[in-house]
Amino acid sequence: MRLASGDAGYDRSRRMLFGSRFRWLTVLSLAVVLGLTLSACVPPGELQPGAGIPEDTTLKIALLPIMDVLPFHVAQTNGYFADEGISVEGVPVKSGQENATLMQTGQVDGQLTDLLGPVLFNQEEEKVKVVYTARRAYPDSPMFSIVAGPGGEIKASADLKGVPIGISQNTVIEYLTDRLLQAEGLSSEDIEITEVSAIPVRFELLMKGELPAAMLPDPLASGAIAAGATIVVDDSSHPELAQSVLAFTTEALADKPGTVASFVRAWDRAAAEINANPDAYKDLLIEVGRVPEMIQGSFGMPPFPEGSITSESEMQDVVDWMVGKGLIEQAVPYERLVDPGYLPL
Repeated sequence: MRLASGDAGYDRSRRMLFGSRFRWLTVLSLAVVLGLTLSACVPPGELQPGAGIPEDTTLKIALLPIMDVLPFHVAQTNGYFADEGISVEGVPVKSGQENATLMQTGQVDGQLTDLLGPVLFNQEEEKVKVVYTARRAYPDSPMFSIVAGPGGEIKASADLKGVPIGISQNTVIEYLTDRLLQAEGLSSEDIEITEVSAIPVRFELLMKGELPAAMLPDPLASGAIAAGATIVVDDSSHPELAQSVLAFTTEALADKPGTVASFVRAWDRAAAEINANPDAYKDLLIEVGRVPEMIQGSFGMPPFPEGSITSESEMQDVVDWMVGKGLIEQAVPYERLVDPGYLPL
């Protein structure tokens, strides 16, 4: 039966109808508010975007035995990963080859590496992405140096013309040797190299006078200088060249984006803490960075980048060098190598 306005039955039905709609809208509003509230309470990294499925909050990170990884240990010791609601396992590796193998076989989610590694990985397709700069050279804090043996005549870059320099070929060591000496005015034809891939052996041959010059990373370069070697040139005068980075597999970035973002945030917090209180972490630096005993009292804490990532020009120079050396057949675009979206805001 159709009801007319003013009819008592119509009024009762209208009140029932509007009452029902009001209750439905009230329930819906509460559900939306409750959902937003719960989402806001969930720690970053626990939900996959749009899926509503709890995200894996664990990570495995390959760690080379170099001082660049100091922020990892500070973050672990100070509970910064726990504060982010994630669990991170550091996987010690002894060499760059082992570092790459663990990434390639999916045994780790991420690694600390140099800029050549991601380019080699991503030649054919995107397999890893750089998300953060872990360490770089600064004007008063080098990462790599070319040093001449004790008692020799080599004092400046020009003296290295035609002199064999001990390096590891087809690695970041050779890239830095080429670029540093070219920046100092030597041509490619002027630069002579000799293969000594193991850094301890390179150091030993240099100090025994069996190698006239060598490219060494700090703190070993500082140890050589303290023992009588001569600094010829280092990357503190060309800080755009040397850096180490944090890179993650595309699988980890796809499956655990929030966890990776939390990891980077904790690392960045640790870097800021080290920069603010360097003396508090000097003993840890000596242990983690394998600082030679003879310079443990004088070796200064290097600054660590905060909220930094490899620029397009820095990466392009590495790619150009690798193409020129025949290490890769064609250039790899910056967008396939670097994702700045994980930097802390």
